[in-house]
Amino acid sequence: MQKVFEQLTKSFRHNKGTINKETFDNIVYKHSTLFEESETIYYILQASGYPIENENDKYIYKPFFTDYKDEVFCVIDIETNGSKPNSSQVIEIGAVMVKNGEIIDHFETFVECAFLPDYITKVTGIETIDLANAPSAKEALTNLRIFMKDTIFVAHNASFDASFLSASFYRHGLGELGNPVMCSIDLAKRTFESERYGLAYLIESLEIPTTVHHRAYSDALSAHFVMKKSFETIPEYVSSSDDLLKFAESSKKERTAKKASKS
Repeated sequence: MQKVFEQLTKSFRHNKGTINKETFDNIVYKHSTLFEESETIYYILQASGYPIENENDKYIYKPFFTDYKDEVFCVIDIETNGSKPNSSQVIEIGAVMVKNGEIIDHFETFVECAFLPDYITKVTGIETIDLANAPSAKEALTNLRIFMKDTIFVAHNASFDASFLSASFYRHGLGELGNPVMCSIDLAKRTFESERYGLAYLIESLEIPTTVHHRAYSDALSAHFVMKKSFETIPEYVSSSDDLLKFAESSKKERTAKKASKS
């Protein structure tokens, strides 16, 4: 489904946030391996967290019409017992739901796991006994999926967290991650100067109040503070949530051209 998410977003952006049923059908049938009716695929997209709505046979991409200041962001961090989702698993999940710069909800859980390498314990402080009676992977991931809804997924080094979670969702029959993804490292690099942008360095340099590094909830909370710092210097030409997503991925050349076109 990842190709469907990408192609739909590309089409939405080209068509100012709205596409008709024919365009929607063409994309999902061309890029999906599913054989359900387009209406069923639409509900699968929604269940995956892709922010789409249907109004009178018109499909709407919600971030295009949402002011980024009013957007809901789900800032997430995960701890795992290895780096590859096909041979490793999530052992801890932490998330904060953020709107207008304030935390409006939170999610935190260990995940049942029988195998925990010593080096993971040394880095995180998590021990096997912490995971013994925790929710199963499917239960924890299901609860996270429900918690996330169709918010914008934010993480520090988001490519790892998003790809690992997407593979984990898929493995447990929960589809893939369809939420728009934004990396707080990318956003930070485009909004404020720092010698380094690793979370440990930013926690210290920005004097972020945190109890411990390399624990899921604490790191999610720290990434929220990094995002909050970035929001202090977002350019005026960034208006919608989709503008923000594009800005976070933009090159210096693209940002300069966009700023010049708005001046």
